[in-house]
Amino acid sequence: MDYLQTLDYLYNSMPMFQQIGSKAYKEGLENTYALDEHFNHPHRNYKTIHIAGTNGKGTCSHTLAAILQSAGYKVGLYTSPHLVDFRERIRVNGEPIPKEYVVQFVKDHRVFFEPLYPSFFELTTAMAFLYFSEAKVDIAVIETGLGGRLDCTNIIQPDLSLITNISLDHTQLLGDTLSKIAFEKAGIIKTGVPVVIGEATPETIPVFIKQAKEKEAPIYFAQEERFLQSATVDDQYDWIYQSEAYPNLRGELHGLYQLPNTNTLLSVIYHLIQIGYPIKEKDVRKGFGEVSELTRLMGRWQKLQNHPTLICDTGHNVAGISFIVEQLKHLDYKRLHMIIGMVDDKDIHGVLTLLPTNATYYFTKATVKRALPENELKKQANTIGLQGEAYPDVVSAVKAAQKESLPEDLIFVGGSSFIVADLLSNRDTLNLY
Repeated sequence: MDYLQTLDYLYNSMPMFQQIGSKAYKEGLENTYALDEHFNHPHRNYKTIHIAGTNGKGTCSHTLAAILQSAGYKVGLYTSPHLVDFRERIRVNGEPIPKEYVVQFVKDHRVFFEPLYPSFFELTTAMAFLYFSEAKVDIAVIETGLGGRLDCTNIIQPDLSLITNISLDHTQLLGDTLSKIAFEKAGIIKTGVPVVIGEATPETIPVFIKQAKEKEAPIYFAQEERFLQSATVDDQYDWIYQSEAYPNLRGELHGLYQLPNTNTLLSVIYHLIQIGYPIKEKDVRKGFGEVSELTRLMGRWQKLQNHPTLICDTGHNVAGISFIVEQLKHLDYKRLHMIIGMVDDKDIHGVLTLLPTNATYYFTKATVKRALPENELKKQANTIGLQGEAYPDVVSAVKAAQKESLPEDLIFVGGSSFIVADLLSNRDTLNLY
C-alpha cells in the first residue's frame, strides 16, 4: 500500500471518532497496554508533558512545544484531530511524521494489531509513541484525545500534567455535569507529578483537589497565581501580554480565548522551571511569537483573506463559541457573514443561541459522517431567528459568501473543527492564502 491507501485502510478499518463519534470510543486500556507491550514501552524513552481539558488543549500544546523547541529540546507533539493531513497529529520539531513511516508502521505491525481490533486513536497513539522514541526526541507534549482517565495516552508518566479547563462537551461519554467531566479529566493526575489547572469553577475545584491529594501530587491553580497581569492588542492584532517575568510578551495567536490560555501557559512555564527545565526568557518570547511557524499550528482565529476579511476558528462547543462571539464584537466590519456547520453530537441549540442575529448565515456540513445535515441546521437556526440559506458543502458556502460580500465585510467560518478542515483543504479552490 502507498500512503493514501494506508490512510484509507486506517480510516475504514479502525473505528474513528472523527468520522463516527461515540461508536468509535472504546472504554478501557486493554488494547493500549497490549500495543505498548508489543512496542516495548517506547514512551519510557523520553520525557513527557500531558495535557487534557475541554478547550485550549491544542493552543497550549503547540505553544508549549514551540517554547521547548526554542529552548533547544527535540520535541515531539501529539495532537488531534488533524485538519488537512493525518500527519499533523504526530510531529517532531514541527515536522510531520513521514509518509513512509506511516506506511511501514502499518505494513510491519498489522499482523499483530488487527486481531486486537483497536480504535483509530489507539493505533495512532501507539504509532506516535513509537515514532517519538525512534526519532530520539528529548520530550513529547502529549494531548489527550477524549477525557483523560480512560484515554489511551494515559499510560505515560509525565513530568507535569495540565488540565486547561472544564466545560460541557462529549457529555454522552464523559458525564452530564462539570464535576463528572472534571473527574474524567483529573484521571491524568499521577502520583507525585505536579498538575496545573488552567481554569476551574466551584464545581470542579473540589474534584481536582481530591484527586491531587489522593495522588500526593502538587496542584496549582493558574487562576489564583495570575501570572498574566494585563494584555493589549497592537496594530497587527497581536496580543501584547504583561507579566512580571515577561513584560511586553508578544503573542502571535489571536482571539480573546488566548487570555486564559496565556495565563495557563505562564503558570506551566513557571512550574517547569521550578522542576529544573532550563527555559530562558528568549525561549518563551520565541515560542509565543512564532508558534505557527515552529509547530505549523492552523485554525486558531486564522485569517485567510482580506477585502473581505475571512477568518476561521475551530471552536466547536458552547464555551469555545462564546469566546468567538465576543471576539466578533470587537472587530470592525460593515456586514457579517457566518458560515456555520456542526456535528450531531454537540449542543446544537446551545451554540445557536449564542450566535449573533444580525448576520447573514450560510448553513453547511463537513465531509464527515457525524455532520449535521445543513437543512436540519438551518431549520433549528431559523427557530431562534438566525436567517440564511443552506449549502451542501463548505466550498459552495464560502463561494456564496464571497459573492455576496463587500470588501469591508467579514466572513467567519466555523462551528466545527471539520468545517475548518474542509476550508483549509480547499484553500486553492477558494483562492485563500
